[in-house]
Amino acid sequence: MNATSPEGTPDPGRIVLLTTSHRVAPGLLSWPAWQALHAADSVLCADGAHPQLPYLREAGIAVAEAAPAAEELVDACAGGRTVVVVATGEGEPALTDGLARLAGSGRIRMPDLELLPASYDLPGARLLDLVQVMDRIRRACPWSSQQTHEGLAKYAVEEAYELVEAIEDGDRDELREELGDVLLQVVFHARIAEEGARARTDGEDDGAAFSIDDVAAGIVAKLIHRHPHVFGDETATTPEEVKEHWLRTKAQEKRRTSITEGIPLHQPGLALVAKLASRARTAGLDVPLPPTEGIGYDLLVLATRAEAQGVDPEAALRAAARTYRDAIREEEAARAAGGNGTRGEKGSR
Repeated sequence: MNATSPEGTPDPGRIVLLTTSHRVAPGLLSWPAWQALHAADSVLCADGAHPQLPYLREAGIAVAEAAPAAEELVDACAGGRTVVVVATGEGEPALTDGLARLAGSGRIRMPDLELLPASYDLPGARLLDLVQVMDRIRRACPWSSQQTHEGLAKYAVEEAYELVEAIEDGDRDELREELGDVLLQVVFHARIAEEGARARTDGEDDGAAFSIDDVAAGIVAKLIHRHPHVFGDETATTPEEVKEHWLRTKAQEKRRTSITEGIPLHQPGLALVAKLASRARTAGLDVPLPPTEGIGYDLLVLATRAEAQGVDPEAALRAAARTYRDAIREEEAARAAGGNGTRGEKGSR
């Protein structure tokens, strides 16, 4: 081409930096990307093993394996030519930095520069990275490769408590981190579960293995089924109606004979009592508390009273415990600062 600009000077052309996401299947590109590729005078890629290249060539696009410097790329665009650069996974920082230096120098007239996302991540795409990282760790890490569901169980409980603490503290940064730690437990257990059927020597699948996709598919199906007012024809306009839908569809799924079924007995005692009381109240059962004495039954009464008032007894007790902890720290600080502390001084009078 020998195109010229309206001023009569040679047209400096156009550079298109085409970016793709490795989380999207190769060959699935946007229509503007395909238009730019077919209309380009030349298409370059520094990585001869780029996963997009076989699909581009299958579409009749000639791709040259080249990594030109910024000056060379500018020269290749001279005369109004369009050059598309298929970016590697690193995003071509050396090239873009070089182009920025040239543009800032003012020595030459720069081609038009366009960043064209040919494929991009949808929300949740980084979860694919987590699955890939966990897979590699499971295979290559001496500690992670030996872990079992039973061995990791304590960490799931620990991370859940740390998440609750971050929520109650109102620390957003800590909340984000703890959500990641809880998510890690899910992905770790799912990765271990993939090996459930591999220990068999007869080559048969005993159905014990499942993957993170099976986990996700299960919760998606559950959410859709238990929200008929969102995904079906039923109507719910209040939180109470939503809960009614949830409990009814759950009962249909589980086919339980008692409202107490499915309540984990290993959860903290106050939470266990509150859950039992909630189930009984929702079912319309007026069950008198056992007329037995002792600390345990005193706590039973307090927990059921809290549930009836809409108070989480575990959260309430944790809040009280924090106040008690602060009082202990104040006493420790007082003793460290001046002898016996406030209580010791009162006792000496």
